[in-house]
Amino acid sequence: MAEHADHPAYPVGLRLTGRRVVVVGGGQVAQRRLPALIAAGADITLVSPSATASVEAMADTGEIRWERRRYADGDLADTWYALIASDDAAANEAASAEAERTRTWCVRSDDADAATAWTPATGRSEGVTVAVLSTDAQGRDPRHSAAVRDAIVEGLRDGTLAAPHHRTRPVPGVSLVGGGPGDPDLITVRGRRLLAEADVVIADRLGPRDLLDELPPHVEVIDAAKIPYGRFMAQEAINQALIEHAKAGKAVVRLKGGDPFVFGRGMEEAQALAAEGIPCTVVPGISSSISVPGAAGIPVTHRGVAHEFTVVSGHVAPDDARSLVDWAALARLRGTLVLLMAVDKIGAIAQALIAHGKSPRTPVALIQEGTTASQRRVDATLETVGERAVAEEVRPPAVIVIGDVVAVGTDHAPRPAE
Repeated sequence: MAEHADHPAYPVGLRLTGRRVVVVGGGQVAQRRLPALIAAGADITLVSPSATASVEAMADTGEIRWERRRYADGDLADTWYALIASDDAAANEAASAEAERTRTWCVRSDDADAATAWTPATGRSEGVTVAVLSTDAQGRDPRHSAAVRDAIVEGLRDGTLAAPHHRTRPVPGVSLVGGGPGDPDLITVRGRRLLAEADVVIADRLGPRDLLDELPPHVEVIDAAKIPYGRFMAQEAINQALIEHAKAGKAVVRLKGGDPFVFGRGMEEAQALAAEGIPCTVVPGISSSISVPGAAGIPVTHRGVAHEFTVVSGHVAPDDARSLVDWAALARLRGTLVLLMAVDKIGAIAQALIAHGKSPRTPVALIQEGTTASQRRVDATLETVGERAVAEEVRPPAVIVIGDVVAVGTDHAPRPAE
């Protein structure tokens, strides 16, 4: 390759489905490269006397064939592509020489200049593969290539890099997107991309509001709390708004806090859309029931402390006839109890748990506006939590954690997001 050092590599996409690929060496390089070759559908043979545990697992599951020996001349017969990545310099030289003789495209991890092919820094985003190669043969900088790749892929994913579809556009319909607990960085990559492609966004009060400021000017943003109800109840009005905008041929995002199916009434919206024949995509979100305690330094499970956790809606008091919660059963559990939407009912809930046998000294934490810059934590016991919530003026949204995990790691709790 030295005589061609002044010429940049020619980029090309290899279609390896069903075609023989040989990998020499089963170490860390193979561990990183094999998943992409498997995803490409290649017929992969690994030649190596040893392999990492992850590579061995690929062989055990039948994703690759593993010949547990050193490289031998002739191993690259009928091979379309070779990855030479062993720690045996002589074997690498010999395999590279065979690849040259047999005109097999060959990548070498130990000596890129001696290879006939280079592996680009690669990333993917919704039907697009981004591959970056340095054009400076004399000063290749893999870290720079990876940084360029990351910047492009991140821009495509979060919509900051405009790349409109010219042949096709997203099919009109509704995406139920879980926005996470509040910090805009905690929405999923897919959720953020769908937001960037939306024509209409119908947002909950508890959704990540900061993301709405990033939307293009043409996007119509509707506050779900301000939809005129008319003859509809609140949820029915939201359902109707989703249906009307989708039937108008628009790509609609229903942006919800947390996860759409964790006390988010997402299934009611999905059912209403299905009844009208409207395509619906559900994008799960990070639930506040786990993420908010974690942001406050509270693990919902911990070895030797709690082997289970239960998430309960507290919007209905224990003595309310509409309650579907078995508070007596919850009081008998030894694990963690996480309450959502329970700030104004926590006193009554605590009394019910105590009445059914829960220790009054059980630790309790109230985390208000978790994962945001306004996050704060108030600690109490089951006996005092009702009074503490009032005295400290704890307001929704807040997640309440009951159990011994509240006392785990108290001195090392992380700071809220800034």
